[in-house]
Formats: sequence, C-alpha cells, structure tokens
Amino acid sequence: MGFWKKIAINSIVFIALAFLLPGFVVSSAWTAFWAAIVLSLVNILVKPILHILSFPITLLTFGLFSFIINALMLSLTSALVGPGFWFSSFGVTLLVSLVLSLVQSMVSENKRA
Repeated sequence: MGFWKKIAINSIVFIALAFLLPGFVVSSAWTAFWAAIVLSLVNILVKPILHILSFPITLLTFGLFSFIINALMLSLTSALVGPGFWFSSFGVTLLVSLVLSLVQSMVSENKRA
C-alpha cells in the first residue's frame, strides 16, 4: 500500500473512530491528517527497534504482543501531535490500534485479490 493511501485511510479511520469511541478525541480533519503522518513516521523510525527488542515476548505470546506495540506507537503519536489527538486510556488506544490494523489488512487484502 502506498504511503499517501495509507495516510488517507488512517485519517479516515481516526475521524470515524473519534465519532464512535467516547474516549478518543480528534479535534479536526487536519489533526487526523497530521496524526496519520506522524504515526507513519513513528512506525518507520521507532517500531522496528521495538519489534527487535520485544521479539522474545512476541514469540511467547504468538505475535499478540505486536498489538501492544501498535498501541504504544499510537500513544507516542498522541504525545507528539498534541492536545487535538488524545486517548482517555490505554484500553481505548489498544482498541483504536486493533481497528486500524484490521482496516489496513482488509485494504491490503483487497489490493491482492
């Protein structure tokens, strides 16, 4: 999936989930756009290091720990973007992470079909 397509999809998912989940706040469409860009950069720069460091626990949990890493990347994104993009709890962050992963996998699966 292309970089800008992923940015657009993440922005749309952020806006939709902000309406559906009471513990997730996105102040505007521009904030969602910038959060999607920051998330992509965080995933490029930080996520590979965390995957390497957490490989043993990821192996023990049969890959489920990768969802925690994705939620941590969203938390870092929230801290970098600022007050217009935030989560009320880590549980909400984890839920947004799961939905985001699901949507991205569905879009990439449709591309292959």
